Amino acid sequence: MTISIYTLTSPLHDEAAVNASTKEFLATINSDFTFCDADYSSYGQSALDLIYVRTGGTEGVFKRLLPTLKEKSSRPIHLLTSGKSNSLAASMEILSFMRQNNLQGEIIHGDAAYVNHRIQVLAKAGEARCRLADTRLGIVGKPSDWLISSNADPEAVRTALGTELVEIPMKELIDLYEADGTQPDPKLVDVAPSDAIRASLTGAERIYASLRRIVDKYALTGLTIRCFDLLSAVKNTGCIALAKLNSEGFVAGCEGDVPTALTMTVVRAALGISGFQANPSQINPTAGEMLFAHCTIPLNMVERFELDTHYESGIGVGIRGYMKNGPVTIFKISGDARRAFIAEGELIRSEAKDDLCRTQQIIRMSNPADATYFLTNPIGNHHVIVPGHHRELFSEIMK
Repeated sequence: MTISIYTLTSPLHDEAAVNASTKEFLATINSDFTFCDADYSSYGQSALDLIYVRTGGTEGVFKRLLPTLKEKSSRPIHLLTSGKSNSLAASMEILSFMRQNNLQGEIIHGDAAYVNHRIQVLAKAGEARCRLADTRLGIVGKPSDWLISSNADPEAVRTALGTELVEIPMKELIDLYEADGTQPDPKLVDVAPSDAIRASLTGAERIYASLRRIVDKYALTGLTIRCFDLLSAVKNTGCIALAKLNSEGFVAGCEGDVPTALTMTVVRAALGISGFQANPSQINPTAGEMLFAHCTIPLNMVERFELDTHYESGIGVGIRGYMKNGPVTIFKISGDARRAFIAEGELIRSEAKDDLCRTQQIIRMSNPADATYFLTNPIGNHHVIVPGHHRELFSEIMK
């Protein structure tokens, strides 16, 4: 992580005393950083820029500096302070001035554990934003007809996330599929539970190979596909292809759902995995328990998996994956990237009911009241399940 620390100092304070205090305070910072002192020439170029307010009386210095900061970066301004020499009071005055001018910012102040934790989160969020810049997400076919609220604004997405949306005709995928001669993965053939599923693996592997060629051709970070069209076009499903692509480091989403694929793009930028795209099937608002299900999941997210048919059609190959029980985060951003839902919970068990999409997870929300969001103000139906608790990090990225 690249972290740069700049300083604000009043000329009224004794320089030797301030320097001694600075050395003592910076020694408590556990992260590697570059100390830039009062030279702001490289401001905005690091994953995280911290302005260390060393003394009081720096409010006017900050006001004169602000046009330069705004020119160099549009990110929130983070004020770091030890609290010595009236530096906290000055930081509060500065932050108040920023708010009056519609600027985002935060004072980082507290004990060493809090300060270091907050710096780590902010730096990780900054790194994720850097990775999001210039990403390219393919839309293979249009979004599925039933996704009537899951639209995306390409310009808003580019502005907020740096992600370019690339439309790719479904015909291009079908043409590649028909010309492909890829054989099924022997490891998947070995675990196929029936001759029908074993036979379908050849087509599933050809879908994967064709999508992989599209990723390379268009230099994509990831894609989402109108996968239900494959049921009639090639009598197969994209579940295996998406599971493999996600495991290989590409975002791969179902049903042409662009907001969900964007959510997965943010997750990959932050954590290096894509997450599990699923929709709620049952909700107990009182207990805060929910059942999420879908027919695919990244293979690198599960402890084990089984092959079955695709649930709705009963053909092709679906995946029943079993993630490790434990903490999870449920995440979704809107198609203009201006709204997000982030909630933490626990995966308490996986199920294998015949009347649902194949991968099924029972999640208990940390805050049961969060479950009412799905019944009152949801962002579409698909959401992304991510192992671990990451609410603070995702919230910071979405700022």
